[in-house]
Amino acid sequence: MKLLRFGPKGHEKPGLLDADGVIRDLSAHVPDIDGPHLGRDRLTVLAGLDPSRLPAVAADTRLGPCVGRVGKFIGIGLNYSDHAAETGAEVPAEPVVFNKWTSAICGPDDDVILPLGSRKTDWEVELGVVIGKAGRHIDEAEAMDHVAGYCVVNDVSEREYQLERSGTWDKGKGCDTFGPLGPWLVTPDEVADPHQLAMWLEVDGHRYQDGSSRTMVFRIPFLISYLSRFMSLQPGDVISTGTPPGVGMGQQPPVYLKPGQRMRLGIEGLGEQCQSVVADEPG
Repeated sequence: MKLLRFGPKGHEKPGLLDADGVIRDLSAHVPDIDGPHLGRDRLTVLAGLDPSRLPAVAADTRLGPCVGRVGKFIGIGLNYSDHAAETGAEVPAEPVVFNKWTSAICGPDDDVILPLGSRKTDWEVELGVVIGKAGRHIDEAEAMDHVAGYCVVNDVSEREYQLERSGTWDKGKGCDTFGPLGPWLVTPDEVADPHQLAMWLEVDGHRYQDGSSRTMVFRIPFLISYLSRFMSLQPGDVISTGTPPGVGMGQQPPVYLKPGQRMRLGIEGLGEQCQSVVADEPG
């Protein structure tokens, strides 16, 4: 299934995308696409519905983030060997873990706002893993049982705040609108191997990122098991698993986002996002 949320910001309704690309309203069957409703039993019930019997939604309806009420938005840094190389960093011995604040989450096609004073806001297409089953100290062999699905994430990052202002990466990763999610939450039955997916990102039509999840250093089962040593993972948590090469910081010379530009990005089988870049306003 390709699950989604549609409607005005803060008032999204649950839906799915049918085989013909039509958005269907799931409101009569589930209150939201969120943690309490991402367990395998609930997803099995939704998968058994006949989409043609669900109300159709206008094609131009806004899509919201594909998961509602996210509890934790966890980022993994330097997790692609070719991306680490372009930044001049060594592949880490253990995963680099950071937070993206949940207030960063927005819809897949919502505007991305440059923070006041930002000079180095960058892009990162990433594979998002959405947790559907809670756990602590999860065995790596059982980790995939905890996955509700996958989605596209744009891990927008302000590099000066992240790397030059001392402290942790978090303050450059969690600005408002720095976490577009979606367009869909794609259930595992539709993703044969999440470690073999083409990933790409363009700015104003120029393709900067053109990679694959196959160069991921720490793979999804290990990441889930590893993270669960330090925190419980809860249904609705999102893990953003790292980016392939081609980020703005890695260009020679570096290239960063400016107001008026448009980003378009996608992952094989998981859909596309498209964001306009806008300047923040005081107040």
